[in-house]
Amino acid sequence: MSTEQNISPVEKAPTFAEFGFAEPILRAILEQGYTQPTPIQAQAMPHVMQGRDVMGAAQTGTGKTAAFVLPILQNILPLASNSASPARHPIRALVLTPTRELADQVADNAFKYAKYTDIRTAVVFGGVDMSAQTTLLRSGIELLIATPGRLLDHITQKTANLSQVQILILDEADRMLDMGFLPDLQRIISLIPAQRQTLLFSATFSPEIKKLAQSYLRDPVTIEVARQNAAADTVQQVIHMVPSEQKKDAVVKVLNARIQKGLSRQAIVFTNSRIGCSKLASALERSGIKAGAIHGDKSQIERMQILEAFKNGTMDVLVATDVAARGLDIADMPCVINHELPFNAEDYVHRIGRTGRAGARGDAIALVDPSEERLLADIEKLMNRQLIRMPVPDPAGGVAADPFFYMPYVAQDPNQPAKTAASDEVAKTNPASQPSIKPAAKPVAALLGGFKKKP
Repeated sequence: MSTEQNISPVEKAPTFAEFGFAEPILRAILEQGYTQPTPIQAQAMPHVMQGRDVMGAAQTGTGKTAAFVLPILQNILPLASNSASPARHPIRALVLTPTRELADQVADNAFKYAKYTDIRTAVVFGGVDMSAQTTLLRSGIELLIATPGRLLDHITQKTANLSQVQILILDEADRMLDMGFLPDLQRIISLIPAQRQTLLFSATFSPEIKKLAQSYLRDPVTIEVARQNAAADTVQQVIHMVPSEQKKDAVVKVLNARIQKGLSRQAIVFTNSRIGCSKLASALERSGIKAGAIHGDKSQIERMQILEAFKNGTMDVLVATDVAARGLDIADMPCVINHELPFNAEDYVHRIGRTGRAGARGDAIALVDPSEERLLADIEKLMNRQLIRMPVPDPAGGVAADPFFYMPYVAQDPNQPAKTAASDEVAKTNPASQPSIKPAAKPVAALLGGFKKKP
C-alpha cells in the first residue's frame, strides 16, 4: 500500500527560471508570458522532476496541465533525438484524459512548451479518422496525449507500443472513473512497464480515486493547494429562482442585460441532456443570439468548428452538456450559466470552473426551478456555503433589481474586513474591469492530432 505524504503550501513560489528547466523549455515558457508558477505548479513540479509519483489536486483553472507537462518534458528531454528513424522516438510519456476536448487542451500546452526541443508530441482521440493518427504514431512520438478508447484502438492495430513508457499521467482521473473508463485504464496500464513514474491529477479526490492511487502509485506525494470542491474565489456566484418553462427567457434577459451594461454577452450555458442542449441553442438563435451546441452526438469536426467560432468571437453563446465541463480552456471566459443544475454536485464546481480561470474574474449564474432545490442544497453542502439568491435582471425595467450580478469581482484585501452580501449588492459597476474573450490561435497540429517538428 502506498504511503501518502501531504505537502503544505509553499510560502513564496519561485520563478520558473529557478526550477532548472533547460533553455529551450524555459524560452517557451517565457514566450507565453509566464514568470511565476501557480501554487499547484510550484509544489508539484519539483517532485515530478525528481521522479516521484504524485497525486495533485487543485481548483479548475489553476494550471494543473503545466504542472505535469513542463516537468515531464524536462525529464525526457535528454532522450530526445533529431534522428528521422521512428525507432529513436518511442513513446516515453503517456497522458490519458477522459474527453477529446481535454486531450486537445493538454496537447495545445505540450506543443507550445516543446516547440524549441526535439521532443515529438501527438494527440489521438476518437471522432476523427484514424489514418492520419496512424501515420504520426508510426513516425515516432515521445509524448502522447490520448483518450483511452482511441488509444486502445491504436494498440489493437499495433500502431501504438507502450513498452518503453517511463511516465504515465492520469489527468482528471475522477472524471475517467465517472465515465466508466476503469476497465480501459486497467488494460492500458497493464501494457506499461511496472517500473515507471505515475502522476494522477484531478480537481477532486474521491474515495475511488484514492483507491486507484493505492493500486498504481508508489509512495505518492499528495498535493492539495485548495480546499476540496471549492470554486475559485475569482468567481462571483448567484442563483436566480426561475420556473422551468421560463428558463430560456431568463437566459436571454441575463445576456441582454449584460450587453446593456457594456459587458460581453459571450457565455457558456450548461444543460443536462443532448436534446435539451440542441433545443436551447436553437431557441437562442431564434431570439437573435448567435449560439451553437456542443454535446456527445456532435462529431469531433463539428465540435472543433463550434469551439473555434466561439473563441474567435463570431458566436455569442456556447450551449454545452458536461462533455465540455472539463477540458475547455478559454482565456478570460466572462460568464457561465447553469440552465439546469447538474445531478452530481461536484459537476457544478467543474462547470463554473470554466470562468474565473488563472486569476481572471468571472460570473457564474444558476437558473433554479423548484424541482432542483434538492440539487441546490447538495451543491451548497458540498461547497460549505449558501449561494446568494437574486431576481432575474430585466433589461426593459433597468438593472437595479440585480446589482450583484453586474458587480465586477474585486479581490479582497486581507488587511480589510471581509465584504458582506449587503455591501456587495451596493458596489458600483466598473465595466472596464470585466473580462472579455481574447481570440487565441490554436496550433493546427493540435487540432489534427499532429506532432511538432523542429523549426
